Amino acid sequence: MRNILVKSGFAAALVAWAALGWAQTPESVVDIPTRPGVTQRMVVVRPAAPKAAVVLLAGGHGGLQIFRNGSFKWGDDNFLVRTRHLFAEQGLLVAVVDAPSDRQSPPYLGGFRQKPEHAADLKAVIAWMRAQAAVPVWLVGTSRGTQSAAYAAIELAGAGGPDGVVLSSTMLSDDAGRPVSAMPLGRIRVPVLVVHHEQDGCVHCAFSAVPALMAKLGHAPRKALLSFTGGYDEGQPCLARAHHGFNGIEREVVAQTAAWILNP
Repeated sequence: MRNILVKSGFAAALVAWAALGWAQTPESVVDIPTRPGVTQRMVVVRPAAPKAAVVLLAGGHGGLQIFRNGSFKWGDDNFLVRTRHLFAEQGLLVAVVDAPSDRQSPPYLGGFRQKPEHAADLKAVIAWMRAQAAVPVWLVGTSRGTQSAAYAAIELAGAGGPDGVVLSSTMLSDDAGRPVSAMPLGRIRVPVLVVHHEQDGCVHCAFSAVPALMAKLGHAPRKALLSFTGGYDEGQPCLARAHHGFNGIEREVVAQTAAWILNP
């Protein structure tokens, strides 16, 4: 295993924060069929010549409730949602995934992230992305979204599954269900990148538990850890503007993540 440690100082955080006024690539809203009678809505950002594709899985309850105009009723401040154009800047075809049409009311993805139906929805998204561009497709989850990404990587082996997985601010304990660290991670046979803030204050995402997570990824052909410091720690520790959401160092986190996706 090769660990990649990235230290972000205060000056770098200021630069990254100022850089959030990026020029945005045009995006669209797409609905695709997944299971019988069920559709999956996504916000898609298309760079001119994609080098890979990422399916971004937000945390929390996951019910983004995307409107037809591309706005979000909930979750627009989530780390992956607010950085979707930064991923596109790196040459990645991006899909931000909502809860499916049959989960558009509370609890949304609560209790659903580790269900076969959720894996089926993500399998349909992966297939759709591959039809858009002949490039590798990665699942990228943050916080509770890591439960979706890891579960899908375990269940969707072979051609229907992802080409790689990124787990950012991974759920390493959970009062309401099975954390990522308790999943049969040895069944994952694609590259895995773990991205974590060393000062993550979320009780379920302690950085001290990351080495044990890495050790359980024994059959991933490649694995690495991107470890960050710096930025701003604001609000509740498990929310998007705390270190948990890489507040203030978004551009650096996305650039390093994209670089590993493109050359794992």
